[in-house]
Amino acid sequence: MASSQEEVTLLGVIGSPFACRVKIALKLKGVEYKYVEENLVNKSELLHKSNPVHKKVFGAAQKAVFTADEKEREKNVEEEHEALQFLENEIKDKKFFGGEEVGLVDIAAVYLAFWIPMFQEIAGLELFTSEKFPKLYKWSQQILNHPVAKRMSAP
Repeated sequence: MASSQEEVTLLGVIGSPFACRVKIALKLKGVEYKYVEENLVNKSELLHKSNPVHKKVFGAAQKAVFTADEKEREKNVEEEHEALQFLENEIKDKKFFGGEEVGLVDIAAVYLAFWIPMFQEIAGLELFTSEKFPKLYKWSQQILNHPVAKRMSAP
């Protein structure tokens, strides 16, 4: 990184798929950065300053597969399966979505490899398995074994 460039600071929280995506992208591009762990209960001035439009940072907004309503839960799981099937169809027999190298889609989808297994265990669901999505599962193992991803600490 040239000395005339500003220092890159990444604000994040442990387990954030968003911060993880940025870390992977920066490492792949060889960009040096300083990581600052944020406390979302007591947000830092830097975090507020970095988000001047809204003056607040939203917490994780995930569609609940954890709902108590069984019909809603089944509907949510079905929607997740449809999205995963789309990715399964796109990966085909490639190592990564872009071919032989990790690309933007791989970085965007990295949460599948890191976080979905944890959510499955917590919710008692089988959303993403090698039986249901063999090509996507193979991709997830390849992305987890990529040298950059191996250096990342999964939550």
